[in-house]
Formats: sequence, C-alpha cells, structure tokens
Amino acid sequence: MSRYRDVVLFFTLAFLWGGSFVAIEVGLDYYPPVLYAAYRFDVAALVLVSYVLLTESGPIPRTRGDLAAIGFSGGLSVAANNSLLFIGQQYTTSGIASITYSLVPIATAAVAAAWIGGSDLDARGTLGVVLAFVGVGLVAQPDPANLAGGVTIGVGLISVGVMAVAVGSVGLRTVETSFSSIALTGWAMLFGALLIHGLSVGLGETQQLPVAEPPAVGSLLFLGVLSSAVAYTIYFTLLDRLGAFEINLVSYVVPVVATVAGAVLLAEPVTPLTVVGFAVIVTGFALLKRHAIATEVPRILARVGGLF
Repeated sequence: MSRYRDVVLFFTLAFLWGGSFVAIEVGLDYYPPVLYAAYRFDVAALVLVSYVLLTESGPIPRTRGDLAAIGFSGGLSVAANNSLLFIGQQYTTSGIASITYSLVPIATAAVAAAWIGGSDLDARGTLGVVLAFVGVGLVAQPDPANLAGGVTIGVGLISVGVMAVAVGSVGLRTVETSFSSIALTGWAMLFGALLIHGLSVGLGETQQLPVAEPPAVGSLLFLGVLSSAVAYTIYFTLLDRLGAFEINLVSYVVPVVATVAGAVLLAEPVTPLTVVGFAVIVTGFALLKRHAIATEVPRILARVGGLF
C-alpha cells in the first residue's frame, strides 16, 4: 500500500505545482504581480506555521543556523524567486513558465559544484547544463527586434528566479538547523511574505485588499493552501521516502501538467519550439544526472513493476 501511496502523492504534487502556474496566470488579472506573490505566501505561512506550531514539539527557530536557513530559503527561494516568477509570468504562458522552472535541479547542481563541490559537473555534466540553458533559449523564442520585451523578458526574469532558488537551496546545505524541514519552510514562507510585501510597496504597486471575485479567491487559495502549504508537506514526505533523485523527477512532470492545463483552461498556445526546448532541457538533465539515472532508474522500474 505504501508504494501506491507514494505514486499517488508524486502525481498529486505534480498536479499541485503544475496547476500553480495556471493559478498565477488567473490571479494576475486581479492583482499587481508582486502583491499577488505576497498574498500567496501570507496564506501559505498562516497555514503551515499554524500546522507546525500545533503538531511539532520544537518548531521555533532557536539557533543561528535556523535563522541563516530561514534567510536562505525565505530571502531567495521564496521572496526573490516568486517576485521574479510572478512578474515574469505577465509575459509568458503557464507552460513556458513551468518549462523554464524545470531548470531548478540543473541550476542547483551547477551552483553546488561551484560553491561546495559536486560530482555531477564533469565534462558531460557541464554539457548537460549548457544544453539545458540552450533549451530555455528555445523556449524563450527570442525576437532580435524585441529582446527587451515579450516572452524573452519573461523567461529571463524567471530564469534569474531559478538561480535564486539554486543559490538558496545550496546555501541551506551549508548550515545546520534544529527543526524540521516543514517547520523551516513555514518560517521561510512567513519571512519571504514580509520581504515581498516590502518589495511591492517599494515598487510602487497599488496596495489593495484581496479580491472577492470567485476566480481571484480560488486562484489565491489554490496557490496559498494547495500548491504551497500542502504541496511542500507532500514534497518533504516524499523526499524522506524516495530520495532526491526520484523527487526531482517531478520537475519534468510539472511542465506537462501546466502546459496541458494552460491550453485547456486558458486556451494558451503551445508551439513546436516550446516542445523542442523542453526536450533539450530534459536531455541536459539526463546528461548531468546520467550516473544517478543508471543507478536509480532500474530500481524505480522495479518498484513500478511491483505495483502491478
């Protein structure tokens, strides 16, 4: 039963994270982008911090390592990343944004190799990183006459956000914490939400209360509760059970969910170049993680075979 449960949780996570890109597109019709990102994490922090306070015995940050971890995660992975993602999605479709975001495991491996040393970044691994960024270039569909606008600027902003996630994730590896990953995520969301609100004010966005129209309420609740608080709880549960390699595979299911949902629900176009770019990114990931693939894929296939 646990094997079936893990499969269900894996695809639930892919659905929630894939759907988040569509929910962002919907909510951008009602909010300035950075304020919308702030509201997402207001809701997420309220849910997740309440959960850890009620269920964990030591959820309060107590050490310098705890504060450093909250700084890395809340400042980079939450605040910088999501501010850029929400601004960037004004210029892209859900599918393009999610495909660009699939760079996260690749960018994290590259940052880890540069910062703390990593075994993945040999010559073939480096080629994989290069290929991945070439794939993002294809997805961006750059127009030489308009490099500072359109899809190109959106993909560029999201790519910078991806690098913020990578630096934040690797930074977390350099500190020791005294509480659980879920507690860390809750406090990071709270800290990140405060930073994003400050950025929204600093950018001069119109400050408004949450909108009561059903699409706005639904998209915000989906983002804050399901694709943030619930999804990250699922993520850390599966990370403990499956390991980093298997859970990172969700990054390549999420774009499929987001692209299909965007096409069906929002009539977003899907171009052949977008599909080719995604294939190139996946090829880059395969090169970078070829040793892990050789080791883990037979085990995954055996596990899947055991379900039937």
